[in-house]
Amino acid sequence: MPLVSTAELITAAREAGLGIAAFNVITLEHAEAIAAAAELTGRPAILQISENAVKFHGGRLAPIAAAAAAVAGSSDARLALHLDHVESFDLLRAAHPAGFSSAMFDASKLSYGENVKATAEAARWAHEHGIWLEAELGKVGGKEGEAPLDAHTPGVRTDPAEAAAYVADTGVDALAVAVGSSHAMTERTAALDHALISELRAAVPVPLVLHGSSGVPDEEIRRAIAAGMVKINVGTALNTAFTGAVRAFLDAEPSAVDPRKYLAPAREAMAETVARFQRVVG
Repeated sequence: MPLVSTAELITAAREAGLGIAAFNVITLEHAEAIAAAAELTGRPAILQISENAVKFHGGRLAPIAAAAAAVAGSSDARLALHLDHVESFDLLRAAHPAGFSSAMFDASKLSYGENVKATAEAARWAHEHGIWLEAELGKVGGKEGEAPLDAHTPGVRTDPAEAAAYVADTGVDALAVAVGSSHAMTERTAALDHALISELRAAVPVPLVLHGSSGVPDEEIRRAIAAGMVKINVGTALNTAFTGAVRAFLDAEPSAVDPRKYLAPAREAMAETVARFQRVVG
């Protein structure tokens, strides 16, 4: 099936009062696992490639984007392609020719004023090229290269009034907010501020995005969607499943050298993880 636009999937989920899961793609096996689980559950999904994943592939977006798009194109599931956590304008500009319908521009490390200025410029470019743009306000924490951040630290969470002004001044299409989750969590222990999510939904007209969902328990995700979250980002949970399956196979078969032998169970483990999240958000 041809790629579906992220905007179409987000709009449909929001109107139905459901979530839409977005899963990080690092290898071909990630993309295959996401597609397989989407077919199994009958739920659409977003395949997202981060700037860090592009760096892992030698700074070349086109090969991994083409691979993910090809997997989606050969699947019966409704799948979209999203470029995630982009800090480089050059990489953002590469989204359009690479087939992405959406991107997340991340200027959250900047001061509020500089964040607004940079994100507004990114949004103008994105809209001129038919790209749906997500941005971030607040400090979700846990990103690669950053010191660990306590999600309960004062000033970390997204302020509803500031969020309303930010969306109005930047023109973004969706907003990732800090409400108690953190990137790169390997244990599902995060407790979300559901009252804050409701306040943010009332304050801003665009869909809300939950980053760091790998560390959020199922019931917390369900409550977050009920309170107003729409796009649910999942990355670390797939990598945990992948690595666990590879480690278990090599522990049992230490002389194995054919990567297909351990990548197959790794792909299957990721597909099971994706399917579980698909059932939660749907």
